[in-house]
Amino acid sequence: MSSELREMAESVFGDAWDGAGDAFDAELWKTVEQTGLARLTLPEEAGGSGGTVSDAAAVLSAAGQYAARVPLVETDLLAAWLLHAAGLEVPPGPLSATVAGNLTIQPAAGGAGAEVSGTLRRVPWGRAVSAVAVLAGEQVLLVDTTGTVVETEGTNLAEEPRDDLVANELTVRHVADVPSVALVEFPLRAALGRALLLAGAARGAVAMAVRYATERVQFGRPIAKLQAVQQSLALAGAEVAAAAAATEAAAREVDRHGFAEASFAIAAAKARAGEAAGQVARITHQVHGAIGFTREHHLRQVTTRLWAWRDEDGSEAYWNDRVGARALEAGADGLWPLLTGTP
Repeated sequence: MSSELREMAESVFGDAWDGAGDAFDAELWKTVEQTGLARLTLPEEAGGSGGTVSDAAAVLSAAGQYAARVPLVETDLLAAWLLHAAGLEVPPGPLSATVAGNLTIQPAAGGAGAEVSGTLRRVPWGRAVSAVAVLAGEQVLLVDTTGTVVETEGTNLAEEPRDDLVANELTVRHVADVPSVALVEFPLRAALGRALLLAGAARGAVAMAVRYATERVQFGRPIAKLQAVQQSLALAGAEVAAAAAATEAAAREVDRHGFAEASFAIAAAKARAGEAAGQVARITHQVHGAIGFTREHHLRQVTTRLWAWRDEDGSEAYWNDRVGARALEAGADGLWPLLTGTP
């Protein structure tokens, strides 16, 4: 199923990639909803497609490759999962999710729901989504964005929305106690989703560099014939292969054992994909020369995402620290089973 999904996703995202900007792509989102990709891993009984995390890996990799301007990770892997796990109905439309520890939450008048006040900081796609699933202490809240005010229209380096949303005594009727698994799974889900996007964006950047090198003629021959360019592209290709191997292995590990048990594989995947991002962005821009930095160029769209996503949901340093801690915890006898995923 994953190979078929990858082909479909590449067609959907490739057709939508017009270089028009970095705002939310409403038309693409309609297509994503119609094809069942928006809530791919949500169970069918909850309105999803019932796919696996490996299925999501195929779709997210394609989304990263074509710099898709839609909140797939936020809607499917985070918000829809969190709401369903808390026993809340998953609403239609694009969703986002965040962790907020500074909200004031009080029982609403009449005992129905709660009144929420405070600021949700740097909510991914905040101005574009219909609702935000908020993990607030020991509660899960479903916040309708029509009742919030965008205090700051922020962006990440790729100019994807990262907005501050203010709620002032907003009545939230959908409130549930947080499932114990959520506190562990939420950061792991976010990290794996971002790593898969990174791996896809790296693949897209290298594909563009290879194509450009075969088309750009200098001194009477394509620059792809130059040994230095060939070596650089080979190094970038190796980085793409390593990122893909790490992220896809982590997705398979989740399907087999669950997110908590796959935490080591996820940490390694996010760290490795982040490392690949820096190398791939550097090499592909070197191959393109200055034109790759212009605003309308497709390369800029994927490399700015490489630079932005490598630091979101935990940097390489953060996840490498987790990898090191697990290795030390395993000890000499447990290191090989930890690395290979064997008992």
